[in-house]
Amino acid sequence: MAALAAHLGLDDELAAQVGDRVVAKLQSAPIEDLRLDFEDGYGVRDDAVEDAGATSAAHAVADALDAGSCPDFVGIRFKCFEEPTRRRGIRTLDLFIGALLERAGGVPSQLVLTFPKVSTVSQVEAMVAVCESLEAAHGLAAKDLGFEIQVETPQLILGSDGTAPLARAIHAGQGRVTSLHYGTYDYSASLQISAAFQASDHPAADHAKQVMQLAVAGTGVHLSDGSTNVVPTGSPEAVRAAWELHAGLVTRALSRGFYQGWDLHPGQLPTRYLATFAFYRAGYGAAATRLANYVSRSDSGVMDEPATARALARFLQRGHACGAIDGAELVSDVGLDAGQIGALARPRSDTEGIRRSS
Repeated sequence: MAALAAHLGLDDELAAQVGDRVVAKLQSAPIEDLRLDFEDGYGVRDDAVEDAGATSAAHAVADALDAGSCPDFVGIRFKCFEEPTRRRGIRTLDLFIGALLERAGGVPSQLVLTFPKVSTVSQVEAMVAVCESLEAAHGLAAKDLGFEIQVETPQLILGSDGTAPLARAIHAGQGRVTSLHYGTYDYSASLQISAAFQASDHPAADHAKQVMQLAVAGTGVHLSDGSTNVVPTGSPEAVRAAWELHAGLVTRALSRGFYQGWDLHPGQLPTRYLATFAFYRAGYGAAATRLANYVSRSDSGVMDEPATARALARFLQRGHACGAIDGAELVSDVGLDAGQIGALARPRSDTEGIRRSS
């Protein structure tokens, strides 16, 4: 881990702070959020095969729940609601939910449903209707089922009337939309960007993700950056180059307010956590000092406002939640424990009625 940290340009002090934490994270809980894919990664198969796969996936999730080995969040990505795949997507979702409820006895708190290639607000309305039907069929409470929207089509970013349909889509979800996920490659391809330049740091990606940030502001809906398909395999040089690229993209996303992201290969997990932990450790000292001064009303030469204090608290809360910052540090350096930091970071009015997604 020290060699990888050095390759990524972390100085010795920062590498020492994050190295053991990353190793512990990889040993204890390397995967926090897992999606079983019945969309692009699964492809088109006979109905009988996908029916069996949906049921098998539900049983696997139930078994993991029983064994206590389930990630914090888990679920499926079903096929989109465009006409060619709509029936298949709904059938897979129905089979998965039914089999999971039969085995688990209720909706697991970890469950996340990923709704891909959404292109219209009406598709979100249709997904709400599907959730309502599933809840009624299985005797669930209203809004027991929520879903993520994958932002993979330009039609969701800019409508023909010049508006941003994505903002309306969140509200059309009637409180069920838990997060927005940027789809790097489908979105790029839709804009005719050639394969060599399809990446989550392309200017077109930045524009889409800024619209996503605007759409979720004040709603409690979470954001996730897209993935990179450059994975650490092959020659040692290719592996190191892929790690460097991935770590850079993770750091870039964090600095732009995207605190989650997709990974496609287990070899990306070390750089995911190294970059994430380094981001929070590097910013910890300044954030802790500023928040401590704000809380104690010290004369520090910086007059932070309540909104800035919330931002500082959210930074510290996220750093603590991922394992980069210890609770004892917060008490010592800020004068608040993790619970108090969380209360300052997210007043109830900010998130009331919103389910956390990932």
